Amino acid sequence: MTFADSPWSLLLLFVTGAVAGTLNVVAGGGSFLTLPLMIFLGIPPGVANGTNRVALLFQNVGAVWGFRRHRVLDARLALRLAGPAIVGAALGSWMALQVSDLAFRRLLAVLMLSMTLWTLLRPSPGEVAAHDENRPIGMPLLALFFLIGVYGGLIQAGVGFLLLAGTTAAGLDLVRGNAVKVTLVLMWTVVTILVFASGGAINWLAGTVLGAGNLVGGQLGVHLTVLKGHVWIRWFVSATIVLFALRLLLAG
Repeated sequence: MTFADSPWSLLLLFVTGAVAGTLNVVAGGGSFLTLPLMIFLGIPPGVANGTNRVALLFQNVGAVWGFRRHRVLDARLALRLAGPAIVGAALGSWMALQVSDLAFRRLLAVLMLSMTLWTLLRPSPGEVAAHDENRPIGMPLLALFFLIGVYGGLIQAGVGFLLLAGTTAAGLDLVRGNAVKVTLVLMWTVVTILVFASGGAINWLAGTVLGAGNLVGGQLGVHLTVLKGHVWIRWFVSATIVLFALRLLLAG
């Protein structure tokens, strides 16, 4: 038994997964907690990247169900955006298998610091125009979701922020944008799991335990999102992410 498979490590994975699941559904950034944790527990960075996708599958199955139950999911828009996003994610996950562990650690640390700074400094989202379900989806928006899919397949961490920016551009408010976001991630996660599994880059035990935590946290995230009571999380999470990022840089 490795340290990553010990009872205490699995408990830590579950608890962190619950926190990350909440954050991922509320806005994004939960993978900035789970990826460094798995690396610190001794799971190789490339395998941690693939393992994280198993947890996201659990989380987003529950989250999509929750948003549908609250009747805030625009399934038609999600399906229209899914094609380019899934193709992009497949390409990104293949690219991830070509990246060395050291390069992945460095990339993750830089992205963690950059995304945290952007999250803290960006203004609160303003009002968006009323959503029109028949609004045409142009090529620029489809191209944007293809690129977001590439990023999601490559590293996933922080992709929620990018997806919310994209759904805002599509005319959705924060709540409905979150619902479309988790639906897209669910659909492309199935594809990325197949790609990472084909490369032997998944720790199934760690992924399942982390996923159980993500599933619990995802349900809490749906509740917080619908109630719009998630602002208080931002500063605590940002401080934690910065600490993880510095630890990754110093350890590499």
